[in-house]
Amino acid sequence: MNLHNDIPKHIAIIMDGNGRWAKVHGLPRAQGHRAGAESVREAINACKELGVSYLTLYAFSSENWNRPPAEVSALMVLLERFLEAKLEDLMKQGVRLTAIGQLDRLPEKTRAILDNVIAKTAGNDLLTMVLALSYGSREEITEAAKKIARVVAAGEVAVDDITPAFFASQLHTAGMPDPDLLIRTSGEMRVSNFLLWQISYAEMVIVDKFWPDFRQGDIFAAVKEYQKRHRRYGSV
Repeated sequence: MNLHNDIPKHIAIIMDGNGRWAKVHGLPRAQGHRAGAESVREAINACKELGVSYLTLYAFSSENWNRPPAEVSALMVLLERFLEAKLEDLMKQGVRLTAIGQLDRLPEKTRAILDNVIAKTAGNDLLTMVLALSYGSREEITEAAKKIARVVAAGEVAVDDITPAFFASQLHTAGMPDPDLLIRTSGEMRVSNFLLWQISYAEMVIVDKFWPDFRQGDIFAAVKEYQKRHRRYGSV
């Protein structure tokens, strides 16, 4: 692909449509989630080929805890198996894994496996894959506001020192560049409480496919569309 000019440094993806994909194919919802794991591999390969530095995947929202317990349990088991199965590939591909969200809400076993993969891939530097797990942007922003309120109350920071950059440093994504490109699958036109602060100036591309049908070519097409945009950041 001749797309190597003006490549987004950070691509974020709302992986939507696993359940509907399963329904269309007459399969249990859990099968849709399993099929979606292949699309993660496709996204990683595309980002590596393009030279993208960060890939953030909305894997499990804070609202997803409200799903039926059996489905939540199946998702946690799927996450564990995905992490264990992909560790070797992540090491070979030079992919560093990290995660954002209320990770303390994850089951103990799931968190232990996640922490192990994060630790083992920490030295990889070709691509950083960020899993948003038990993540909600309103919760993230609220937590940041509470942290800032505490340090202000303690006299450690003056109110006038609270800048957008300082606020961003209190978010889960501290130290990461904001997404340049936000992709959402399944054709839905909403951001679903995902990186609300960070995507302020991201270009959005909606893909009319369920996540399990998403492939490398869809990343390339989204980046091609991104390259047509003129990012004005509020200017003319």
